[in-house]
Formats: sequence, structure tokens, C-alpha cells
Amino acid sequence: MAKRVAIIGIGTTGFRATTPDVSYRELTYEAAMKAYLDAGIEPKDVDSFVATSEDFFEGYSIADEYSPDQLGAVLKPIYTVPGDFIHSLASAYMMILSGIGPISVAQGMSKASNMLTLSEMVTFAMDPIYNRPLRESPHAVAALEMARFMYETGTTREQCARVVVKNKRNALNNPYAGHSVLIDTDYVLNSEVVSYPLTQMDISPHSDGAVVVVLAEEETAKALCDKPIWIRGIGWCSDTPGLETRNWAEAIYAQYAAEMAYKMAGIRYPRKEIDFAEINDEFSYKELQHLEAMRICKRGEAGPLTEIGGTEINGEFPVNASGGCLGVGNLYELNGGHKVLEVVRQLRGEAGKNQLKNVTTGLAQSWRGIPTTTGTVVILSN
Repeated sequence: MAKRVAIIGIGTTGFRATTPDVSYRELTYEAAMKAYLDAGIEPKDVDSFVATSEDFFEGYSIADEYSPDQLGAVLKPIYTVPGDFIHSLASAYMMILSGIGPISVAQGMSKASNMLTLSEMVTFAMDPIYNRPLRESPHAVAALEMARFMYETGTTREQCARVVVKNKRNALNNPYAGHSVLIDTDYVLNSEVVSYPLTQMDISPHSDGAVVVVLAEEETAKALCDKPIWIRGIGWCSDTPGLETRNWAEAIYAQYAAEMAYKMAGIRYPRKEIDFAEINDEFSYKELQHLEAMRICKRGEAGPLTEIGGTEINGEFPVNASGGCLGVGNLYELNGGHKVLEVVRQLRGEAGKNQLKNVTTGLAQSWRGIPTTTGTVVILSN
């Protein structure tokens, strides 16, 4: 029988729009100390570490050289994944399964408020020959995809606006959220148009913060932890990076990543076998597109389900009870870390006023952001 791996400790700083009072090293240190305390271990007990770092975002090359100190990982195996946090989680999971050691740690952080030219940095990720010379805003790419998704599925702008209203309202009761507010759909629809049909309120504002997760193989997890959260399935996929050759209406990356995780977890009917989801909503339509890609909704059903309240905290299938990216903030490479954090809190019964009833299995999903078609999915269970 294959080994099982569980999350036995998790720590976070919470998420704020700006953090002038702390450095990114201090953010990671705080999250790491909370994770170790939660797991009942010390850094010396950890066998391997995985850091989630993007040199371009952190402002200098080989940013992972600065990871060991604040994680307590000096002279220990550590490497960096320049992707999403769930990529790092998968790497830490596989390091345990490969026999490197029974305990592994995955880390991620965001210091987006330090970036003075954030839009230009995202634009720099586009193809340097065909796309970058056009000097289009990254939001124009999202708007094109949003328009195509709405056209092919019959989704309306009002349904997308309801995603914004729901998630920002959910964030009001999340102490970790940085962008909560009580608004209505008219407010969203009448906000400034950034690139039609995308308005300012459809876009997740950025936040800073850090998350550290401690993983352990089954025997160690049961010895150290009263409430282990088991990794039942995990998957990832990168579709084409080219704007000219991608599917503009569907999130193929989310579909393939989810199917990989479902197969590993033995899940055939995700809507019935999964209780809730924390999924990427960097843009309002992305929540709906991802729901359909992962077979939680059929094509064209996510908008109507949201409209009738089916994805609310008390709905048929709660989505982003934490507030999602729209309410908590866009954390870039840490988005997956926030999703995992919130699923773990729900499965432990620690989500406070946003706590869901009788949940045993949750899904965390993330997307690498414009201009990529890279996604990750993990199925967690208590």
C-alpha cells in the first residue's frame, strides 16, 4: 500500500494590501514559526524544504538563497519552485514519498506591494516576439478571455458581478482577508471599465502575506497530530503559453489538473464527493470558468448556480467561503497557499463565522495568472 501524507501544521501572517512594517523575510519567519508550533516540531526535525519564489517578483536573482535562514533550513535539502504554492506542496509531498525523510515543509509568500511596476512585470511574461511588442495591458488579455467565456457559455456580466459581491462579503468574517466590503451587483457593474467587459471591481487587488505548511508521512502524522489533513489527490498542468493557440473559452489547465487529482483520490463525481472548494478568482469570471472546467458544474451552469445562491456559504456547493482572491487579495505565487490554508481551516473546524457544517473533503485550486495557462488542484480530507 502506498504511503499516505498529511498536513500536520500550517502557519500564516494573514494578508494585507501593504506591509511596510515587515520585510518578506520577516513574513516568512512568522508563518514558519506558527507552522512549526502548530505541528509540534522544530526546524531541526524537518528533512526537506521547498520554497516558492519568483526571482522577478522578489527583485533579484537566486532569491531562494535567502530562504534557508527564516525557515530554519540551513544545511538542509531545499530547492525553489518558481510556480504556484501548490506546485511546491506537490514537490514536498513527493519528497516524502521518495524516502528523503518523513517530514517536509513548503513555503510561499507575496510582497506585491513592493512592486512599483507590477503591470509591466506581468506584461514581461508574454511572448517576446509576437505579444510583448503589442504593449497590451495584461487586463486586456483577461477581458478577451472573459468575453469569449461569456459568449460560449451564456454567462452574463450580472452573474460575474455576483461572484464579486459574494466573495467580498464572505471576506468580512475572515480575519485574514484584506479587501472585504459589502456591495451590490450594481456597484460592480457600474465601476470603471478597465477593458470591456472587465471592470475594476472584477479584478482582485493584490495583497502581501506568507504561508508555511508542514507535511508528514502517515505514522509520523498520527504520532504528532490530533487532526491530520490528508492529501488524497494532487494534480497540475500547463497548457500552451501562446495567446494565438490557446482555448479562450475553457480553462483546459484546470480540467487536466483536476482530472489528475480526481484519479489519484478515486473521485468520479466531484459535485457529490467534494463538500466545498477554494478556487482561483483573480478575475470574477475565473471562478465560474474553473467550476465548469473541474466538472463541479456543467458547461454554462456555473453562472446560474451562483445567481441562485448555490455557491454561498449556506448553498448547495460553497465556493470561496474565505472571500477568495477578490476578498483576500491576489497573492500571485502564494494564491494556492491561501487556498490550501482555507481548506485546512475548514476541515479542522477553525474557520470561525465562515465555518461550513459537516465537511470532510475540500478542493483547493489555483492558476498561475496572466498570461499563463498553468493550474494546480489538491484534494484534502479530514
